[in-house]
Amino acid sequence: MEDRFYLYNDVVDSKTRFISFMGEESRFDLAITTTDRFYGKKLVLNMQSNRFAIIGPDDLEEEGYLEHAFQLSEAEAEELRHFLMEIV
Repeated sequence: MEDRFYLYNDVVDSKTRFISFMGEESRFDLAITTTDRFYGKKLVLNMQSNRFAIIGPDDLEEEGYLEHAFQLSEAEAEELRHFLMEIV
C-alpha cells in the first residue's frame, strides 16, 4: 500500500444552518456552514443544484459572482444576494 501525502487532515468545529426559502424567481434550499477555516467567510451549499461557494460580504458585492458560482440567472442571484446580506 502506498503512503498518502496529506496537505492537511484536520477536524474542526463548525455550525451549519439549514434554511429553505421561496423567492419570486426560485426556491433555495441552503446549508450555510460557519467555521474558522475560511477567514470569516461562510461555506454556502445549494442543496438543489449541488453547487457551493465560500462567501463573504466582499463576494456579495462582486458582479457576477453568485451567478457564476451557483449557475443562477441575474434575477435569481439578486434574490440570493439579498438573503445572504442578512447572514454573511
